[in-house]
Amino acid sequence: MYSVNVPVPGRVRQLADQLYPSLIDFETVREDHSCLLKRLGDAPHVSQLQRRAHRALEGAPAVEAQITGIDYFEDPPLGSAPVVYLAVESPGLESIHEQLLAEFDRVEGLEGEDYVPHVTLARGGNLETAQRLAERDIEPVTWTVTELEFWDGAYKLPVSRVSLPA
Repeated sequence: MYSVNVPVPGRVRQLADQLYPSLIDFETVREDHSCLLKRLGDAPHVSQLQRRAHRALEGAPAVEAQITGIDYFEDPPLGSAPVVYLAVESPGLESIHEQLLAEFDRVEGLEGEDYVPHVTLARGGNLETAQRLAERDIEPVTWTVTELEFWDGAYKLPVSRVSLPA
């Protein structure tokens, strides 16, 4: 499965690293961090998906994003629960998500009105632990998103990037 992801700055990765000791009781803890913007699906050649995505992203400007806190999905539509994440506020990213929905099919339960920008920290653990983490105060992290990544889910690697003009 290919996707368009938002790379996060080092300050967000540092925050995730600081929270790691509080996450070790979860089934899985993410070591690589990004914000999923839109699932694209599969194609025999990633270049087809990239061209379509580039067309959909034409004219999309750089946008502001902010980590505002820790939250969790109690009952996610996919995978083990709960999912603990860093909440991302960004009307600009939500707008770009909508642009991509005009070109690529919506994944029900995860995209469109159900889309919640976030950076996953861990999943599959104790709900009470997730609730306690969500009560923690963190220092907000603000950054400008100037590029997006085309992500290959099979290999868990970015295959290319697209710049968002300032």
